[in-house]
Amino acid sequence: MRAEPGWYAVHIYPQNEKKVAAELESRGIATFLPLRKECHQWSDRNKMVQVPLFPCYAFVHIVPSPQLCSLVQQTRRVIRLLSLSDEPVPIPDTEIESMKTLLAGKVPVSPYGFLQAGQKVRVRGGCLNGIEGILAFRNGERNLVLSVNLIQRSLALSIEGYQVELV
Repeated sequence: MRAEPGWYAVHIYPQNEKKVAAELESRGIATFLPLRKECHQWSDRNKMVQVPLFPCYAFVHIVPSPQLCSLVQQTRRVIRLLSLSDEPVPIPDTEIESMKTLLAGKVPVSPYGFLQAGQKVRVRGGCLNGIEGILAFRNGERNLVLSVNLIQRSLALSIEGYQVELV
């Protein structure tokens, strides 16, 4: 197992992401649950609610010791810590940091189908400077797709008006 801390994906039962993140935080485990605002409509009202960008997933920043992995996996509503051959698989820090930068900048994002092919680009200038992702077109608009490869989830944001360069 790795000796240094890293980001790891936690698979969670549906609609329990916030509860699991709060419980892990209360146990002293740093978590990251990327959320976005979405308008939900009921028969009598509309309400803006925060929903997970990646349903059924949250991220923990831990040293993957047997004790911490067990603590995460034994948390109620957790299905498993994503692993290969019983070894937790780390997510590159750059993937998590890119998501945090986007969310801190309050840039509108939306879930996007996972892409394995496409041109990898880097944004040049503005508040998104240095963010890397896959260039995609949707409804005639340029989008940057950021992916978390391990959980095969992506999110997209419009990059109209931004300069990009191939990586």
